[in-house]
Amino acid sequence: MNEGKTKEQDSGVELEFDLGDPPQKVWRAVTIPELRERWLPKAALADPDAITVTPGQEVRYKLRDDNPPFLESTVTFTITPNATGGTCLRIVHELTDARFDGMARAPANSNRPLLMLAA
Repeated sequence: MNEGKTKEQDSGVELEFDLGDPPQKVWRAVTIPELRERWLPKAALADPDAITVTPGQEVRYKLRDDNPPFLESTVTFTITPNATGGTCLRIVHELTDARFDGMARAPANSNRPLLMLAA
């Protein structure tokens, strides 16, 4: 496995890895709950079922923070074969919670709280 490449976006992070394992093995690791649980705990998932699936190529899950304000996000795993017989794994984690839109557009000097939390 290589060190991977990271690209930050306004509302998320994009990672890309070249793995030595074949695409079928990587696909099982991201889709079979017992294998996925080793590195993506079901407690982090808003729903244990995938939002979208393109078999053998792409799967997307909805996540929810375990701390207030419990923002929701999506993580997309895209699997493509690489030139060496291994796998290129692309992971895109995006903050999709509607509450984030308002926080991102609020000016820094607005003197209003970004989120109101219950006492």
